[in-house]
Amino acid sequence: MHKTMVDVPTQDGVADAYLAMPDGGGPHPGVLMFMDAFGLRPRLEEMADRIAGRGYAVLAPNILYRGGRSPLVDTAELADPEKRGKAFEKIFPMVQALDAPAVARDTTSYLDFLHEQAGVDAGRVAIVGYCMGGTNALRAIEAHPDRIGAIGTFHAGRLATDQPDSPHLAVAAITGEAYFGHADNDSSMTPEQIATLEAALDAAGVTYTSERYEGAPHGFTMSDTAMYNQAGEQRHWVNLFALLDRALPVPAR
Repeated sequence: MHKTMVDVPTQDGVADAYLAMPDGGGPHPGVLMFMDAFGLRPRLEEMADRIAGRGYAVLAPNILYRGGRSPLVDTAELADPEKRGKAFEKIFPMVQALDAPAVARDTTSYLDFLHEQAGVDAGRVAIVGYCMGGTNALRAIEAHPDRIGAIGTFHAGRLATDQPDSPHLAVAAITGEAYFGHADNDSSMTPEQIATLEAALDAAGVTYTSERYEGAPHGFTMSDTAMYNQAGEQRHWVNLFALLDRALPVPAR
């Protein structure tokens, strides 16, 4: 496997990103991986590597690049609940500033960059997102349904709100399969919000799965933070890989 940090030119600047490429000439199906709020770090690289190990070309951009290059926070503090909260307070303005039009523009650049890499399949890619990355992954597939054929989100927040730009309002654009793994007892994605999202997906005729992970808190996949839940993380891998196998199978070599 070839692993490297890269710079992705965008309309608004340069996004630092992590690129993991399987061995061999390909073609390798592409996967965009949208990070959680705490940014690119060894844990995110491990996760990208695990996906790449199954035969996918994975690009994990720093989607908060407008706020600076990675690391955005001191990752050594994320295992402490109090320090994790303070780190999020620092990053929250960057998260709020990333709106749907910016995500759409940036995703064009991420997709172009990924498809320019030797050995990457020219077809539609899948996208996976965690926490606020899941929210923005939904925005990305809504903006680019012709280029993104599947989405998996895990412990994503604010997928359905009362705001006019709420992601759930545009799900009719999705033409591929969607998977939503919700954290249990998550104030950023309540049972009522989950129901609103599911109603929108049903009305739009989207092929999807939406599940709550009982006992798994917001951020449950991130083993370097205080929110880690081992059972939830393991379940997420099973469901993510099942989605990829269905929607974007790796060609037999």
